[in-house]
Amino acid sequence: MSERAGNDYSYTENRELSWLKFNLRVLEEADCPQTPAFERLKFISIFTSNLDEFYMVRVGSLFDLAQAGDLEPDNKSGLTCAEQLEAIYKETPGLYKQRDKSYQSVAQALEEHHICRPCFDELTANERKYIDKYFKRSVLPLLSPQVVDNMHPFPHLSNKQPYVAALLRHGKEEYYGLIPVSPALGRIIALPESDLRFVLLEDVILEYAEQVFEQYNVTEKTVICVTRNADIDTDEGLYDADIDFRQHMKKILKKRARLAPVRLESASPMSKDLQRFLCERLSLKNEQVFVSKAPLNMSYVFALEDMLPSADKQLLINQPFQPQNTPELHPHQSVIRQVLKKDVMLSYPFESMKPFLTLIKEAANDPDVLSIKITLYRISRESKLAESLIEAAENGKEITVLMELRARFDEQNNIEWAQRLEEAGCNVIYGFDGYKVHSKICLITRKDRSRIQYITQVGTGNYNEKTSRLYTDLSLITADPGICADAVNFFKNMALANLEGNYQKLWVAPYSLKANVIKKIDQEITKAKLGRPAAILMKMNSLTDRDIIDKLAEASQCGVPVQLIIRGICCLIPGIPGKTENITVISIVGRFLEHSRVYCFGTGAEMELYIASADMMTRNTQRRVEIACPVEYQKLKEQVYKMLQIMLDDTVKGRKLHQDGQYRFRDREPFAEASQERFMALAAERSRSGISAKEKPESFMQKVKHFFHKA
Repeated sequence: MSERAGNDYSYTENRELSWLKFNLRVLEEADCPQTPAFERLKFISIFTSNLDEFYMVRVGSLFDLAQAGDLEPDNKSGLTCAEQLEAIYKETPGLYKQRDKSYQSVAQALEEHHICRPCFDELTANERKYIDKYFKRSVLPLLSPQVVDNMHPFPHLSNKQPYVAALLRHGKEEYYGLIPVSPALGRIIALPESDLRFVLLEDVILEYAEQVFEQYNVTEKTVICVTRNADIDTDEGLYDADIDFRQHMKKILKKRARLAPVRLESASPMSKDLQRFLCERLSLKNEQVFVSKAPLNMSYVFALEDMLPSADKQLLINQPFQPQNTPELHPHQSVIRQVLKKDVMLSYPFESMKPFLTLIKEAANDPDVLSIKITLYRISRESKLAESLIEAAENGKEITVLMELRARFDEQNNIEWAQRLEEAGCNVIYGFDGYKVHSKICLITRKDRSRIQYITQVGTGNYNEKTSRLYTDLSLITADPGICADAVNFFKNMALANLEGNYQKLWVAPYSLKANVIKKIDQEITKAKLGRPAAILMKMNSLTDRDIIDKLAEASQCGVPVQLIIRGICCLIPGIPGKTENITVISIVGRFLEHSRVYCFGTGAEMELYIASADMMTRNTQRRVEIACPVEYQKLKEQVYKMLQIMLDDTVKGRKLHQDGQYRFRDREPFAEASQERFMALAAERSRSGISAKEKPESFMQKVKHFFHKA
């Protein structure tokens, strides 16, 4: 590919194709024989939902731009929107084939435990009799079939809802029929005499399609699913009129349900006639049609887990891990008083979120607390945090919640919580035109006699009790005067819609975060040129920002060792001679979703370490409000840095990105252990040992080394 717009594409890759490689790494976890069989099935489900969202959002966005005639090339690959879509459509069938293969393998492993989804010709006589009765009594009366003809136009097909599509004949005439598989009916139908043998609702409706269209001859039938564009402009029309933001978002969500189709999936290959009919009515091309032997919608998997007997769960799912107490905090003493004396770092999900929730609960009932201010991006449907904020407001505290209603696919939940918080007396404010608020920061203001005290929490992940048990994140709680002064300034600026505030210690996007990252990389480049030790170590979810990529390549060319731990998209290709040969990239996909962002610059005592809410993506660095916060307490800095080193050494779940753009496992050591497994063991060890908060950092590190040596 020739270079366009003056960019060097020799060490960069297209964002969308890199994401497809990430999702393939997720799918590969379903093929790991050491992973319990049902956990492998979950990885297939996660892969499927990831791909669904990719088509709804990323393909949807490219589709809109291509339809509008956008010829602007991607700055990592030089591909136009239309060329990127073509490349995606070309790569996708291979992913479906790999998923089918993985699904078949996992199905066989589950069948060894008598968990199976039999075909109809594999049902026993009793099972067939049961399903026949079930269909006639519980399914058929609730179906809404439709024959498409001149009097009955083609219906709206809901996003990701299964339908049975049929080719029908009546005499010499040919018709097309559709049967919605209503989600209200329940997708899993357990077969009698065994909760572990089941069929899916769409399988049953497909089997009995002839009875549904009894006056027709069914010549072809299959299950289909339509994926619709979900990439809507949430700001469109908002700032042109005096309108309530919550009402605006409710209208936007209704609009999303009717956006254009971008993909059609079928459970079996379709005839040319049926495929042509569906493509014409949905305005799709043949390359947007994909066939899958695995279920088109895998969301049933997590409901199926609840049906497993306890004895089977022990063999089929991961042993449950209980987030541990942090030894840095005494469980029977006030969290407020403890964090006023020392910084505390929580590492989810290895350590519990409870200390932070306790902190907010204490603040809600502490007569000396004046106010609580917090940014909320995604919170759980049953949020103890939000309940504590409501309690604090009812107790007369000044509560300010900067709520981001545009958190994709969590909009409805955020709208409902915003309304509840407002009704309780909280001051709820929203984001800005064109900028999402993705930062994770909380400020507690307290008056102790005549002195004002501040406590600030800054994190890498959302204030969500549910995901804190599934995602790896870091949460710093500090009373550092500089950080707290910046937090006060941040919330003042947000209230005044000022995105260009000045801060002493915090890096705040969209104006200072990216500039400061580049500045720190430049410092390491200068050190290398002067012959001084230099190093860059960064952990993030994605790397797509062209400016950051080019600056890291420049650092590599100046001899700076650059180590990157990137879970998902990485548009930088390492190991290219003369360009990126000093850069290594590791991706870890394991039991928990790697989510923390950490930036390290320098070596030894000079090393500076920041935790952040931002990935190095253009959307984060330039079109979101993000925060990076320094970790200055030496003990915590060493603790986080040691975690990064363990991740770099992970040869079990860590794949290395090579100069050919492919990820491969490295050679394993004889007694290699996945980094997340180590962190679970270490958290349990620390919790049991009850390390004193006054212990010196070097003593703590000695215990860590001793523990790993024993392991």
